[in-house]
Amino acid sequence: MRPPLAFIALRRHFARTMSMLAKTKADEAKIITLGCRLNTFESEVMGRHARNAGLDGAVIVNTCAVTGEAVRQARQTIRRAKRENPDAKVIVTGCAAQVDADMFAAMDEVDHVLGNAEKMSGPHWNFTADTPRVQVGDIQGEHKIHTHNIERFGSRARTYIEVQNGCDHRCTFCIIPFGRGPARSVPADEVVAQVQKIAANGVAEVVLSGVDMTSWGKDLPGAPPLGALVGAILRGVPDLPRLRLSSIDAIMMDDELFALMQGEERLTPYLHLSLQAGDNMILKRMKRRHSREEAIDLCAKLKAARPGIAFGADLIAGFPTETEKMFENTLKLVAECDLSYLHVFPFSPRTGTPAARMPAVPTAVAKERAARLREVGAAALVRHLDRHVGQIGDVLVEKSGFGRLADFSQVKLSEDTPARIGAIIAVHIDGHDGTRLRGTMV
Repeated sequence: MRPPLAFIALRRHFARTMSMLAKTKADEAKIITLGCRLNTFESEVMGRHARNAGLDGAVIVNTCAVTGEAVRQARQTIRRAKRENPDAKVIVTGCAAQVDADMFAAMDEVDHVLGNAEKMSGPHWNFTADTPRVQVGDIQGEHKIHTHNIERFGSRARTYIEVQNGCDHRCTFCIIPFGRGPARSVPADEVVAQVQKIAANGVAEVVLSGVDMTSWGKDLPGAPPLGALVGAILRGVPDLPRLRLSSIDAIMMDDELFALMQGEERLTPYLHLSLQAGDNMILKRMKRRHSREEAIDLCAKLKAARPGIAFGADLIAGFPTETEKMFENTLKLVAECDLSYLHVFPFSPRTGTPAARMPAVPTAVAKERAARLREVGAAALVRHLDRHVGQIGDVLVEKSGFGRLADFSQVKLSEDTPARIGAIIAVHIDGHDGTRLRGTMV
């Protein structure tokens, strides 16, 4: 499993788009989303519940719990939101609220705390004078996901949908299973029906999201693999231009999914992999289920099967007991797996996890190693972008002046590009600035 969902890009999520303020009218509830793509989907559902409950002007903070830093940022965000909206009702939910409800309830700024199951249930948003301030149930007792018909996210070019939640694994650094509960799946027919509605509304790209995506289907009759779901969507929604997987534990990739990745052009040639480290001893101490050799072998096979596929990865620097030699194995993994996009984190202990009790690497060392790993990642991204220069590629327009290739490469479009948001256009790649490509509409 990947460190479920939330380690997708904590720093980037807080620094840019995945830390978002969803607001459609001045008097509607404001939703501040921290953390992962699944939170993004769930915030869309919560916005609908808040509107139905008449919570105009309320501030909803959907928190992340992946590290102690994530929790600190959540508390900081709540305080800032209250300062900026002194008369607003403040509702806190998400993984951090699920794991430590009492801490958030003790904050003077907070009016209500909702758990991860409760936030997805409409009735829990109908607050009255008799409503308990804290509504957080036992997430470990959740065994079903209810489908929420989100047909599109406003004017976005892509829509995220939840197909899986929870995790049955226990990586030693990860608190998220305690915030999300056991692994559970949305049945394939319900997913297909939802994607059909999304495609009918003109959305060009659907992103499948979950906590432990490759565990999809394990709790359904016959235990179908993730590839069965992906195949069902592609067959059932032939007009959908692009289908993307948000993040997977590729070590658990099934044969059907591999075959689709090889032969189905609409399945985007990009995988974000939960690798975490490149040293076998550290992987063992993390309680991961793959070795460095397996990761390298899988990436090589995928490259051979789908030339042009790109990989992103989560990597932790300074995990407890990590020596310089162990860290160098992680550095080498970037080239050995031909990674293009790195989400790098200096290890941050999360109270309540086994890793927090392991012999720590000095914080300064962890930060220095993370900086070195980011430098290697920056060079890898340049190599990846270089491959596109002079080529013509199909770009999905995400917002005015920007879009993405199917392999996740961001493209800055020329100012006179007339394409609407959500259109897929042919673009000549003229160059890049080290982080994104530059292109001109053909």
